[in-house]
Amino acid sequence: MKPSPPNPIPSAIPLSIHADRAAMGKAAALHVVDTLSALLKEPSRGSAHARVIFACAPSQNEFLHALVEAAQDHIDWSRVTAFHMDEYVGLPASHPASFRTYLHHHLLSRINGVAFHSIQGEAQHPDQECLRYAALVDAEPIDLICLGIGENGHLAFNDPPVADFSDPATAKVVVLDAACRAQQVHDGCFPEIDAVPARAITLTLPVFQRARHLSVVVPGARKADALLAACCGPISTACPASLLQTHPTVMLFTDKPGAGRLPHKAGA
Repeated sequence: MKPSPPNPIPSAIPLSIHADRAAMGKAAALHVVDTLSALLKEPSRGSAHARVIFACAPSQNEFLHALVEAAQDHIDWSRVTAFHMDEYVGLPASHPASFRTYLHHHLLSRINGVAFHSIQGEAQHPDQECLRYAALVDAEPIDLICLGIGENGHLAFNDPPVADFSDPATAKVVVLDAACRAQQVHDGCFPEIDAVPARAITLTLPVFQRARHLSVVVPGARKADALLAACCGPISTACPASLLQTHPTVMLFTDKPGAGRLPHKAGA
């Protein structure tokens, strides 16, 4: 179940470009199933779990839908422990824009047996919640992160003003920048920018550096500038996703609109 090979584009990150979001999502799902299958078959692992962090955003819709289908008869979800990478401060899990709600709707309610650790956005003391969640994440190595890239180049909610490649924390409270909050309106998650929470709990950039595998899904023309900066620009917190250039085991999936700013783009 191999995705199409990366396209011949000058980039520090391996790319797989597809005609549309559906094809992109399917290719990413097949890649993740292959990665998880290999992880769970490692001789040293025995019956241990694979530990996976998922992004929760509309950009992941096609990937998660395809993942449920592709994993049937291939992945024993009872051997997978799942995390998510961020949550709005003060937002309960019942809120339609909660990332916990998103992941339950698009993945967790459609598979059986997976263990899920959630960030409690409504916790009375967000800094203590960061410590609690960090302990869960740091208990064992993270095997795989399924992530996206923000319109401002963020990974999780590590926007350029708060991004730190050497962050000493595993999880922290951040103030969301204007571009990040505007994206939540563009994505249809909130009706207007004033409705978007100003703060969030996020996993930090070293979590991505330490993970064994990264699978990145970045569709759409609104992400084209960020994708160009991430793949071809300097490694800088001005585009936090440029950190992906330094990771040894990363694959990035996009569609033609997402690849629209890349040099010498080739269709899949």
